[in-house]
Amino acid sequence: MLLELEHVSGIGKKKFLSDISFSLPAGYLMGLAGKNGAGKTTLLECMVSRKKQYSGTIRLNGEDIRADYGKTMQQIGFVSEENPFLLDYTARQNGEIFGMAYEKWDMEIFLAQMNRMGVATGQKVGKLSRGEFIKFQTAFAMAHGSVLYLLDEATAGMDPVFRREFFGILHEIIGTEQASVLMTSHIETEISQKMDYVAILEEGKLVSFGEAGNACKNAVRIVELQNF
Repeated sequence: MLLELEHVSGIGKKKFLSDISFSLPAGYLMGLAGKNGAGKTTLLECMVSRKKQYSGTIRLNGEDIRADYGKTMQQIGFVSEENPFLLDYTARQNGEIFGMAYEKWDMEIFLAQMNRMGVATGQKVGKLSRGEFIKFQTAFAMAHGSVLYLLDEATAGMDPVFRREFFGILHEIIGTEQASVLMTSHIETEISQKMDYVAILEEGKLVSFGEAGNACKNAVRIVELQNF
């Protein structure tokens, strides 16, 4: 099993997550849905932030992610508006600088994917549009051999035409690299039609989990009506 969560709960002044358990095998795309404040981003942060406190266990390829944080981050591609890249440096320069932190970094893959997605590598990262920044991060994640892609509202505001192409890229990733994608989304058609699995969060609790279009169909509609 690629990703396993067992009884994960948030710890702190405010309890964001409560006893969340699910597993995701390699080669699948999973959607994480719920209205604002449901805990979607918080759950992703538990997997990528060294400082995020939680109880329970999160395993990647059978190993507790807290056992070796450096090794965990080698295997995770995190795509978010909050990623701390160097805004005054070009996309290529960011690749050259941050790529040094990854054992499997491949500059040729990065440049090829940037070209494929139509993002100029000579453009300063701070000047990229939101969509271009998401594409840049996706290319970066592909270039360091991620096995788990965590995408936080990656397709929000994305051009509908490229959104279809983007999902083609994601399916190519999970098909050829035996990786999996876990992404938060507010788009009902993405949740019901594009995902293999769907998890619904409500006030930090996992209220539904299953195959998209079957066990989660009604839950997706309920969340959509809640204007999440």
